[in-house]
Amino acid sequence: MKRREFLRLAAASPLLTLAPNALAAMGRSDAGWRAFELTYEIDLSSRPGSGRLWLPLPNHAGDYQRVLSTHWEGGPATVALNWDPVYQAPVLVAEWNSTEPARNLTVTSQVVTRNRHTAPTAHHLHESDEAALYLRPTEHMPVDGIVAETAGRIIQGFESPDDKACAIYDWVIDNTFRDPATRGCGMGNIKTMLETGNLGGKCADINSLFVGLARAAGIPAREMYGVRVAESEQLKCLGKAGDISKAQHCRAEYFSPRHGWVPVDPADVRKAVLEARLALDDPKIVDLRKRLFGYWEMNWVGFNTARDFDLNPKASRPLPYLMYPYAEFGDSRLDGRDPVDFKFRLQSRETIVPNALQI
Repeated sequence: MKRREFLRLAAASPLLTLAPNALAAMGRSDAGWRAFELTYEIDLSSRPGSGRLWLPLPNHAGDYQRVLSTHWEGGPATVALNWDPVYQAPVLVAEWNSTEPARNLTVTSQVVTRNRHTAPTAHHLHESDEAALYLRPTEHMPVDGIVAETAGRIIQGFESPDDKACAIYDWVIDNTFRDPATRGCGMGNIKTMLETGNLGGKCADINSLFVGLARAAGIPAREMYGVRVAESEQLKCLGKAGDISKAQHCRAEYFSPRHGWVPVDPADVRKAVLEARLALDDPKIVDLRKRLFGYWEMNWVGFNTARDFDLNPKASRPLPYLMYPYAEFGDSRLDGRDPVDFKFRLQSRETIVPNALQI
């Protein structure tokens, strides 16, 4: 049985380990930190020949999420931690040759999170520089044509970036719907959604629509891909604990000159309408709608903001996003949206917050 701390593989990378004094600086006992252990169990023993696995990992994010450690057990001789050069998404990469019979791998991350609120803040200059990246179009998210035309109609009469973003948020909630037949979290092909008038989908569709419309309106915006890790204090349908192999969830945020990065989640409003069987004007939905413009309940762990990008090392084709495990063995591609077919399991367990956080 092999066991490796990524501290060794990543040359003491700050992405995966924090010193106690850094943890102490993150917050005090009244800051509401929670700790989670996320464990991937991968079994690719039925896949013949050589192959490669790309596994999305949790990442540091703002002042609301920190990765304390990540380690792996078992697996092939070649395992590495890589970052894509554009979005800096952390990805575990494992490679098997045709002679390696053992194709099991366990990867465990320790993460702390706290609920994310919006308040006026003096954001750092690097945030403004970073935001420019999130005005760019991508393959599935153009910002011209029908996307720009739709955004222009929505923001007409609004002046500030925050008011424009709120108008887009309201428009997305009022005009989209959650489609339970959508595979996985959807693809987020917003041009097709607008051209066909079919605005149904799941989180990667609905929240990508918000992001694309915001970018077309000149507001930096991005999705963050991750997974639910605990039950929700808001509505039952907005949480998941234990086996979270199918609990992936994409969220969104936009950049405000006043607030910095602002969290939003119109897709969860539409999810609550469908799964809690509540109307848009139900008081619970009205309250949720207001809350989710500027708030994330952190019973969820974020992975990355990468969109329409090349993996590192490259796969046979770019991916629209990396929220699920992805593997290639010969001509076979495993995209992780079906955990049974892929043969992986992702488990979440809430643990005790480290003492260094409670001072």
